[in-house]
Amino acid sequence: MKNFIYLIFCFGCGILAVYEQSKPEPNKFIMFLSFAVFVFGMYKLMKTIPSKNTNNDEE
Repeated sequence: MKNFIYLIFCFGCGILAVYEQSKPEPNKFIMFLSFAVFVFGMYKLMKTIPSKNTNNDEE
């Protein structure tokens, strides 16, 4: 459930950044803040996904 909330919040901030960028005079503070929240949300989501490569010495 927590990951779902991060996902919704992350994509909401991404959509806000794209919407703000489409304006003739975008607010740079809103753009930076929404991009920072988007990157932080993606970091939190990707941290929970396990790595595909493991360091097992199976030879």
